[in-house]
Amino acid sequence: MSKVELFKDVKNSLGEGITWSSIDQSLLWVDIKPKSVLFRINLDNERLEIFDLPDFVTATSIISKNEIALVSNNGVNKFNFQSKKYERIINVEDDILTNRSNDGASDAKGRLWFGTMQNNFNLDGSAKSLNAKSGSLYCLSDNKVNIVETNLGIPNTFVWSPDNTKFYFADTTEGSLLEYNFNLDDGSLSDKKNFFDFDRGAPDGSTIDSDGFIWNCRWGGSCVVRIDPRGRIDKIYELPVENVTNCVFGGSDLKTLFITSATNSGKNQHDGSLFALNVNVPGLEDNKFKI
Repeated sequence: MSKVELFKDVKNSLGEGITWSSIDQSLLWVDIKPKSVLFRINLDNERLEIFDLPDFVTATSIISKNEIALVSNNGVNKFNFQSKKYERIINVEDDILTNRSNDGASDAKGRLWFGTMQNNFNLDGSAKSLNAKSGSLYCLSDNKVNIVETNLGIPNTFVWSPDNTKFYFADTTEGSLLEYNFNLDDGSLSDKKNFFDFDRGAPDGSTIDSDGFIWNCRWGGSCVVRIDPRGRIDKIYELPVENVTNCVFGGSDLKTLFITSATNSGKNQHDGSLFALNVNVPGLEDNKFKI
């Protein structure tokens, strides 16, 4: 395996929600801010497209070639790349003005899982401190939203094992990756337990490879750590930025890990850039959301 390299110097404030679409060989992610920005780059021709969004969008899930689900502070939305139409699918916590959404992903049945948290941004995009665990874990299926967990600080990491029997999740404020038993048929979780602790930074977004190893980004830790299915460190990959936010496998063979990052007051030259790492074990493609 090679080292992490700069892929695009996009200068994101808070790059997040990265996903891959094999339909058109495109990489997609958002820059989180009060009015977020959606990025799409086609790896066949390296064409980069940028779309301004009307909401505080934080997470993504592919629906089809021309549509993507976007989780925002007001609920779950659908964006069409051809018409540029942005429309609400369902409202979630739109009446809780002090909260916003955070990470999310779809499971193998097409249910969309996502979390909310206390809003830690001012209207001008500057950061403010968290002082409450007001977030929840949600699951959207058949146009109904179910509350799975409450009293969350910063929900991050939405990853399922290759056989869909385990779900991995984190509350960044607690510092641990968690493991649940997962029932794919009904989407239920059980037997919650601590899976992984690490002293470098805090757990942010994650993805998983075909061998069942989790790749976890470390906010404040300047690295991505590869974790085996038993919760042990396999390898640590260093990045030239402090705040490493999320990652996804992409490319035609799913052997490139793409990694987003956030700014850190300009302390590092490539803060907010998109990075890439070539790997030997292919990843698993993100599941698509089924409306």
